[in-house]
Amino acid sequence: MNWKKIAIISLDVCIACYLLLAMTSWNKPDDHLNICTEVKIAIEEDIVDGFLTPDKVKQMLHKKRLYPVTLPMSQVNTRQIEESLCGEALVEKAECYKTQGGQVCIDIRQRIPVIRVKADNGDDYYVDSHGEVMPQTNYACNLIVATGHISKSYAGKTLAPLAKQLLGDNFWKNQVEQLNVLADGSVEMVPRVGDHIAYIGQPTNVASKLDRLRKFYRYGLSEAGWNKYSRVSVEFDNQIICKRRNYKAKK
Repeated sequence: MNWKKIAIISLDVCIACYLLLAMTSWNKPDDHLNICTEVKIAIEEDIVDGFLTPDKVKQMLHKKRLYPVTLPMSQVNTRQIEESLCGEALVEKAECYKTQGGQVCIDIRQRIPVIRVKADNGDDYYVDSHGEVMPQTNYACNLIVATGHISKSYAGKTLAPLAKQLLGDNFWKNQVEQLNVLADGSVEMVPRVGDHIAYIGQPTNVASKLDRLRKFYRYGLSEAGWNKYSRVSVEFDNQIICKRRNYKAKK
């Protein structure tokens, strides 16, 4: 074996590794000298506006003394920031990371409210996209309001999926203003356009019922007038039952 050749190759490999490590360490910024100058907060958008804003997130961090601006980057604990934000009732997920430019970036997915419940028993709360009751908040949110005989179980299991279905369609999102739940669990819809009640009965086969109602709006009410009927029912399959409005005679 040519030991001299092996020694030269080994030495070359060691020198190459040393140079690579040296260049890497030279190019690495000194965290002790690098100061956090900015916090960038990105909140994921959804079908409706949530309650959180970047300013609200900053307040959360200030309250727990975790807002990192002016701190050395070496002292910014991204894991602690993530865990703190994920412990907030309105936050579903948080990711925090640092950049070489002295920035701390925070990406947030918030709990999204899909309906506001104002039940006959006095309960007033929001329900999120997972069917969970959300905490009371002072932030305004333009959502469908549900009234009537509503338990929290019904709100989470029945109203939340119905609301998500309505909000996922631009037509119904802009058309439905209120849902009213009757004592038997059936549902009335109060539209923004038209002076009538749309009755869908029990909230089953909702897609089919909404499709029939949409076609009736397009081909029926657009011709007859949006205020001709006081009640439009799509409760039964392949049927649309309308109740004509009673106009009082003028004296």
